[in-house]
Amino acid sequence: MADRPDIDPELWDEFHRVVNMTSRELSEWLRTRSAGEETEELPDHSGTPTGRKVLDILGKRKADVTGDDIEVMRRVVDRVHAERRDDLEPTAGEAHWRHRLMSVGHDPLKPA
Repeated sequence: MADRPDIDPELWDEFHRVVNMTSRELSEWLRTRSAGEETEELPDHSGTPTGRKVLDILGKRKADVTGDDIEVMRRVVDRVHAERRDDLEPTAGEAHWRHRLMSVGHDPLKPA
């Protein structure tokens, strides 16, 4: 059996703080964003690769995360902090900005 990487508890907590959408909300959002006028992606293929990976991580226990999951978690936390204040207070902005953040599980209009 392969060794599981140790995850920093602070990263785990911060990831779950900045990803303020539920698995269901994120899944629905990814499907909505991928739907075209005449076609719709299969649920497993909808959304961005990062968004799908975030959805996958949300369904895991801490003991089940992989090294790749940890990298995605770091990137998502860094991205949300780069585009938001640290307090993550609900903030309105341009729709494109909100939709980009929602694609990684963070809705800036929703309390963290």
